[in-house]
Amino acid sequence: MNHQIRAREVRVIDGEGQQLGVMHIRDALNVANERELDLVEVAPNANPPVCRLMDYGKYLYEKQKRERESRKAQKQVDVKEVRLSPKIGEHDVQVALGKIRKFAKDGDKIRVRIRFRGREIHHPEVAQDLLKRVATEVEDVTTVEAMPSLDGRSMIMVLAPS
Repeated sequence: MNHQIRAREVRVIDGEGQQLGVMHIRDALNVANERELDLVEVAPNANPPVCRLMDYGKYLYEKQKRERESRKAQKQVDVKEVRLSPKIGEHDVQVALGKIRKFAKDGDKIRVRIRFRGREIHHPEVAQDLLKRVATEVEDVTTVEAMPSLDGRSMIMVLAPS
């Protein structure tokens, strides 16, 4: 037992949930030793405190096992990035749209980034039009989570699977 129980008497519950009654702490520890179980305090603020007879190591193992299973069931959402440029060709746009559809089907968020080089940054409306076109082309599988915004020398839009 990790910490001392201050009360002289405790209410004892066995492994099947049956109450064994209120007994002196030494008697409760003796019962636990006879059954080769641990005496675990489950309700310290009750009057008298409630203790349970259990295999504490097995309890911790099963708790960790349940937590592992719940983590396994969760899907980690990744953010994939598709990079374009303002002077992109039509075929390259179609390839990018295919990638976006695949990422959305896998349940990932997609960051569409248009990188400006040189004087391209003086015409952000070209990039904005391209991002709007991409959003409308894939609106059947995605929704726009973050509208296009300028970030340094690139314009970024975030799409989420619908």
